[in-house]
Order: sequence, then structure tokens, then C-alpha cells
Amino acid sequence: MTEPVMSTEPVMSTGTFVFVAHTGQVSGAEKVMLDLIDVALERDRRVVVVCPDGPLPDRLPEGVQHVPIPPLGLSGERGLRRLAGASRLLVDWVRAGRILRRVTRHDATTIVNSLFALPAARVASPHDRASWLVHDTLSTGRQRAVVRLGAPAIRRAVAVSEATAAPLTAMGLPTVVAHNGVRWPVPALSTELHDPPVVGILALLTPWKGHAVLLEAVASLPGVELEFAGGSFPGDADHVAFLHERAGRPDLAGRVRFLGHTDPQAALERWDVVVSASVTPEAGPLSVLEAMAYGKPVIGTDHGGTTEFLRGGAGILVPPSDAPALAAAITRVLDDADLRRAMTAQARDRISTKHDKSVTLPLMLHELSS
Repeated sequence: MTEPVMSTEPVMSTGTFVFVAHTGQVSGAEKVMLDLIDVALERDRRVVVVCPDGPLPDRLPEGVQHVPIPPLGLSGERGLRRLAGASRLLVDWVRAGRILRRVTRHDATTIVNSLFALPAARVASPHDRASWLVHDTLSTGRQRAVVRLGAPAIRRAVAVSEATAAPLTAMGLPTVVAHNGVRWPVPALSTELHDPPVVGILALLTPWKGHAVLLEAVASLPGVELEFAGGSFPGDADHVAFLHERAGRPDLAGRVRFLGHTDPQAALERWDVVVSASVTPEAGPLSVLEAMAYGKPVIGTDHGGTTEFLRGGAGILVPPSDAPALAAAITRVLDDADLRRAMTAQARDRISTKHDKSVTLPLMLHELSS
């Protein structure tokens, strides 16, 4: 990949925010970044986004400058292809860092929105280093290795949950917590069951989101239907094909629907129970917060930010990768109208007091720029 041709005109002005992302795709982390960009623009700050081409730059508000870089991540390769991909990634980190160096100046605040963009920030060596908005709860050696590579560039880590902050603090990084939020107030949706009842998950079709576990759980619940709302990354094509094949087997045939990209509220209106089935810890899943805000009962895996969102009666927590436990929790929620009403009341109260994004986003931007 050749390096993009850079404009010779200056891109910086006083009070500029430079956001750096490793992907041009849009998932939860990028949605938070887009919301932060809106807050910055409302404050008459100039914004530059350094990220690969893709849907993300197409969604940038008018007046935001996009500076393209190579994609910075591994896309599902295996074996020798994965080794080749890792070598390519090292080269792309250097390329991206050199591009980032060209667009950062002494009056800019650099905000790294992606774990896999950290090494590029180290190559760039931005003035006063960079703030890292942490959307990943570190659970693998590979993640920790990337953090160690990028650590010299990190001025401050801003984690979206306490669970996400803990391993960073253990690594010696200066870390604060600024919680994710969603739109509030929103109307409470009905908790009366559809006939037949429908379970839904709002997540990219990628292996760690746990769709395969949810399929096994619903396979043991005759009469319950299942909907997947969300797109997928090109590197996950084999996994998506497996999900379709599993959904077509006799114990699930005709009961599973793949909705693709869809409006979250429209999807939630179709569902009786919302599941977050991630098999590795999520930092602060927006899909869980959105379901809580609209008053839909949520079942989530008991780790990461999901635990913080749902504990204390705001949802039901189950062990990760445990299909029988997940099936039992779904049955419990579907069979108990009083439980559904109590869960959703507690969840909406938690959103109103802790996760209203009109409050959380300005606080997050403040922490990132402090």
C-alpha cells in the first residue's frame, strides 16, 4: 500500500482535536468517537480524524478533516497468513505514525480511539503525548503486548468502565474512568411478550461476541425465535457462514433471522429479551445500555463492563460461554412478568443517573483533554 498524498496546507489550528482510529469500519468504539466529535464541534473546536478509508470517514460531520492511513489490525488470518499479516501490521504502524506526525502540532490534543493505533502514536511522538480512550478490557497477551509497544506515547488512559481500568492501572498507566452513555430520555418499550417470544442480540457478527453460544442456548428452547442485528467485518466471512449453517440445522431451522444493519430502536421493539453473549470481556457495550434505556430485559455475560451495567437487579448475569446457563436465564425472564418489570425499572433508573450521554460525553472529552 502506498502512503496517501498529503496536502501541503496546514491542518491544525488552536484548540484542534486529532482523533486516531485503527479501522474505517463503525462499531461501538467508533460510535463513541463520533459522539465526542459532535461535542467538540459544538464547542467550536477543529477536528481532524486519522483513520483508514471506509464507512467511518463517510459518517464524519461536515467540516471534519479526514486523513487516511492504512488499516491497523489483523483480520481473521490463520497460520502463515497470520504471520504475514503481523509483519504487514508492523510496517503499517510505521507508515501511519509518519502520517500522524505530519498532522500533529503543539496546539493539538491527540486522542487515540483504538488499541491497535497506539503503536502508530508512538511512532508519531505527538506533542505532550496522547490520550487513549480505552474500549478494550485487556484479556490476552497480544493486547498487553500492543499496549507495551504504545505505552511511551500514552499521557493518560481514559477507560469506559472500572473493569477496563483495572488491568491498565496494574500495568502502571495513569488511568481514569469516564463511563459510556446513551441517549436519554427515551420511551419505555413494552415488556409484554410477542407470540412466539423473540430473543435478540445487537452486535457485529464476530466470534468473540458469542453468537454461537446464543445459538446453542436457543436451540434448546423450542418455540423461541432469535434475531441477530448487526453487520460483519470482511475478515469474519467464515464465521458468518458458520452461523448461517448452524442456524439452518433442524433444531433451529426457521427460528433464526439475520437482520443485518438496522435501527437499534426498531430491533428492540421486535424483541422480548436482549442478550449480550460476549465470550471475552467487553469494556462498556453500548448495545446493553441502549436496551436498558428502552426498558428491555437484558441478559449478559458476567465480566467486563457488562457486569457493572447489570448488577444489582438491572439485568441477569450468566457465565461466559455457558449455553445451558444462558438458556435457563432466557427461560426465567420469559416466564416471569414481574421480574421483567423490576429489571427494566432498575435499568432505566441506572441509565438516567449514570449513563445519560448528554452528561457522560462532555465529562469524557474533559478527561481526554485534561
